[in-house]
Amino acid sequence: MTATKFSESIRTGYDCKGEHIILGGALLNGEAVPDTLIKIPLKTINRHGLIAGATGTGKTKTIQVLSEQLSQNGIPVVMMDIKGDFSGIAMPGEVKPFITERHEKMGIPYETKAFPVELLTLSKQDGVRLRATVSEFGPVLFSRILDLNDTQSGVVSVIFKYCDDHQIPLLDLKDFKKLLQYATEEGKAEFEKEYGRISTASTGSILRKIIELEQQGADIFFGELSFDINDLMRIDSNGNGYINIIRLTDIQDKPKLFSTFMLCLLAEIYSQMPEQGDSGRPELVIFIDEAHLIFDQASKALLDQIETIVKLIRSKGIGIYFITQNPTDVPNGVLAQLGLKIQHALRAFTANDRKAIKMTAENYPLSEFYKTDEVITQLGIGEALVTALNEKGIPTPLAACMMRAPMSRMDILTQSEIDTINNNSKLVKKYQETIDRESAYEILNKKIETAQEAAAQEQQRKTEAKETQRSAPQKSSAMNPIVKVLTSATFIRGAFGILSKILNK
Repeated sequence: MTATKFSESIRTGYDCKGEHIILGGALLNGEAVPDTLIKIPLKTINRHGLIAGATGTGKTKTIQVLSEQLSQNGIPVVMMDIKGDFSGIAMPGEVKPFITERHEKMGIPYETKAFPVELLTLSKQDGVRLRATVSEFGPVLFSRILDLNDTQSGVVSVIFKYCDDHQIPLLDLKDFKKLLQYATEEGKAEFEKEYGRISTASTGSILRKIIELEQQGADIFFGELSFDINDLMRIDSNGNGYINIIRLTDIQDKPKLFSTFMLCLLAEIYSQMPEQGDSGRPELVIFIDEAHLIFDQASKALLDQIETIVKLIRSKGIGIYFITQNPTDVPNGVLAQLGLKIQHALRAFTANDRKAIKMTAENYPLSEFYKTDEVITQLGIGEALVTALNEKGIPTPLAACMMRAPMSRMDILTQSEIDTINNNSKLVKKYQETIDRESAYEILNKKIETAQEAAAQEQQRKTEAKETQRSAPQKSSAMNPIVKVLTSATFIRGAFGILSKILNK
């Protein structure tokens, strides 16, 4: 009776009349229950999600399954791959007995398939180079990334305004550093006249924050050619959405760069994508692996910015999925926005682990079929607790799910396979060249040089004038003795005395 009631509950809760993807089949008491498929409507994919679980429990394969089915439905994917174990999606998988047996239990046919892939990079790794200019961030976002106070943020706004007013391109970090220097040195009078005094203490603090960002490799990221987000929306000739894998294996210890890029990407997508409301399918789905790297060291201002973007971007048809070990890694304000939750196993080795599991269980709907906190520790590899939103936006019943196997390779690409993908990529050719056109750094240097040359010429003119004056014949300043006598007071008084006597006669 319980099994029948369970089957009916799952079939009703996960019934889909429109387009959907299939995650796998429901489990009860650790056994697959026939004809209880876990279906996720495409129209709710842009309501965001969470994929959590301990290391080695199958999170990456779950992302692979989701990405494959989204791609099959013509929906492009962006995957931020920090561990480097996702690239095998570009090659077909292998038919193996344990996989076919697993699928038979769920009643899902198994096939192998490769998917269209672009390999992107923030660093000097091979692949499509991702860049953005400083001006594209804008003063508010740039200040939040640097974690500046109100006074320092005001200085950043003034510098952006100066560049706008004088049509000076602000492209990379050396441009911004040059402007900081110019505002308090050679251009101090100009800035004070137009915008008021800028404190050297503020510019010094901002400069130190920029140097910290540079040390994490941001100097490579800022610049041209800026990445066009439309290149993430591509569909191949077979109607499959491209899976854009951003290879981040070399920036695991650079959370500042990671969060900088992620915020820039989300902000650009949000600003450029048209408003869609509740459309029938998403335009793009973004998976952010090791999401705790964003939140661990983020300031409150940065967290507020992330939360705001997550709230608003779904109306643009964009779904964001955070992948981490424990849901508690994600702030409550963000967690509350996530419609799909896939929870793989957690391990209770310590008292703190047990507390975390209890807190995690409270994030899921109550179920008469499961004791959630117990099931979380008993799930096997490739199994997960799932709750989603149905086509009406109502939360589905909690279900333990046997996840279907990926159709693509469950392993990484070889170097030769990576080379083949990059050699055939149109985007690699488009973005491989670094452009360093004339911008603030060069313009201000020329301005300073011109001012110095003018000052030097003026100084030279004054020096030459003094030398000319010294070398000219000098008129004697000594007065002629006769003139001196004739103009003396004694002579004049005497002359007036003689004249007076003559007149009196």
